[in-house]
Amino acid sequence: MKFKEMLQASFKSNDTEEWLDVHFTRPIGLVFALFWNKLGVHPNAITILSIFLGMGAGYMFYFTDLAHNLAGVALLMLANFCDSTDGQMARLTGKKTLVGRVLDGFSGDVWFFCIYAALAFRMMGQAIPGTSLRWGIGIWVLCFVAGVLCHSPQSSLADYYRQIHLFFLKGKQGSELDNYAQQRQIYESLPAGRWFARLFYYNYANYCKSQEKRTPRFQEFFALYNEKAGSAVAERVKEDFLNGSRPLMKYTNILTFNVRAICIYITCLLNCPWVYLLFEIIVLTTLYIYMHKEHENLCSRMTKQLRNE
Repeated sequence: MKFKEMLQASFKSNDTEEWLDVHFTRPIGLVFALFWNKLGVHPNAITILSIFLGMGAGYMFYFTDLAHNLAGVALLMLANFCDSTDGQMARLTGKKTLVGRVLDGFSGDVWFFCIYAALAFRMMGQAIPGTSLRWGIGIWVLCFVAGVLCHSPQSSLADYYRQIHLFFLKGKQGSELDNYAQQRQIYESLPAGRWFARLFYYNYANYCKSQEKRTPRFQEFFALYNEKAGSAVAERVKEDFLNGSRPLMKYTNILTFNVRAICIYITCLLNCPWVYLLFEIIVLTTLYIYMHKEHENLCSRMTKQLRNE
């Protein structure tokens, strides 16, 4: 198989890949994937490596000098290449696992936890622009709002919408769309002695539940769609849903990694990372609200269409 063919096969889908990933991150990730695969390295091991690279990036962003910040940029880019590599390897070799998927999401959480903590430590003693006051404990509040109240729900819902789109585009085999009831059932079926597996499924079930609670109109539509699955009506609605969902994929891309990382790179190099925090809270939250509203409205229209046909 030629490199271009392997690259295409390693994509989740053309609908859900963004330009920078298609032309930069994924080709480099594929080169890494082929290299690691020859050495017999499992995708999950690469994910773990990315965690340490991301933690290192966070540490470098604590400093204000150019050399450390350039090192932070390089480490976070390497972490992202590894993150791309593990997914591409898993898709090309068939080594896709639920543990790998959750570990992949966890790795990104660790990167950004370290980055937000480093930025807070970095700015605590700095003056608030235009004043003689120090940021002090206030910067920790700002980082908490940006990271926990904004970034975390944005990323989880963007991932959920991508998996929904992939489900309607490729079916269950091409998607990682899970639900709370299913994962909770697995958790309850596990014996008490398997405490690690129980902890894993307990947390993953609650993660699914948080996504479902924020998408009531999709849950209503999806339940009705599953009732009519296989019918001509369901097939027509599926195509209409994909046509409505496709334009929203650009917002899911913005709310995941690349835009956020580029903003961190620029603001850290210019020694004004507080700008990134405001960008996260104001701009990305506005896009998140818009994306959520449009997706829920789309699901309402699809529900009406299913009921009327």
